[in-house]
Parts: sequence; structure tokens; C-alpha cells
Amino acid sequence: MSATIAVFPGTFDPITVGHVSIVQRALPLFAKVIVGIGANSTKRTLFAVEQRIAWVQHAFREEPRVEAIAFEGLTVDLCKRMGAGFILRGLRNSTDHGYERSIALMNRQLAGVETLFLPSLAEHAHISSTIVRELIANKADVSALVPMHLRDTIE
Repeated sequence: MSATIAVFPGTFDPITVGHVSIVQRALPLFAKVIVGIGANSTKRTLFAVEQRIAWVQHAFREEPRVEAIAFEGLTVDLCKRMGAGFILRGLRNSTDHGYERSIALMNRQLAGVETLFLPSLAEHAHISSTIVRELIANKADVSALVPMHLRDTIE
């Protein structure tokens, strides 16, 4: 596995400005960041995986070091397939930290994959895809929460 490749896993349903910020801030650290759009059996998605891949690809269309792919199963298995030595995770708060730390320790034990945590920017700490989906379902304005190119496609 390569320490120069990171996987940023999530459902990205939809991708938010917080997700984009995490990837942009991680790019100086890695030769490649793979945005792994996972099928999570505990989450019901609003948008099709093909749409979510297209949104991620569009968000990083000018950055060839970012790749978007769909995957099922364990993130560490995706890391092995892609040759990634790191998992990238964004942290909004201490609750995220507690949850993500346990997963990071398990991923290290299972596959020797390290997790890099990046705190969200203060202006993004309140944003989650779950909240954005709820706002969309209730016809609220989410334009400040999603990348510009999504604003016309999610209403």
C-alpha cells in the first residue's frame, strides 16, 4: 500500500462544502485522494450513486489527483484494492471524534491502514449530509451548504 494515496469514504448524499474543504486541504499531503462513495446498509440515501459520483467528479474536475468511485464493503478492503495507505476523515465535533477514533483503531488492526483526521473549518462544523437531505426534503435553501454546481440539480 502507498502512503501517498488516501481514501475519503462516505455516502456523500449529497456532497457538501465541508466535504470539498476536507479534500482540498488534504491534497497537499497526498499524491491522490480517492473519494469512496460507499453503500452503507444503515443509511437510506436520497440520491442515486451515479448522481453522487457525478457531483464529486464535477466538484474536482480541475484536480486530476481526485478520483470518485463507488464501493461496497469495508473501507479497508477498498484501501487494499486501491493501494491506499491512509483513510481520510473530517471531524466536525467531539462526537465525531469518539465515533471515528474507534473505527480508525479497528482499521489499523485489521489492515494496518492509518486514519488521518482533519477538523472541519469552523464555518462548516454544523453541516452534514443528513441535515442537507432534511432541508432538501422540506424545500429549504441549501445553496450555502453544497458546492455551486449542485445548487441547480438538487431542487
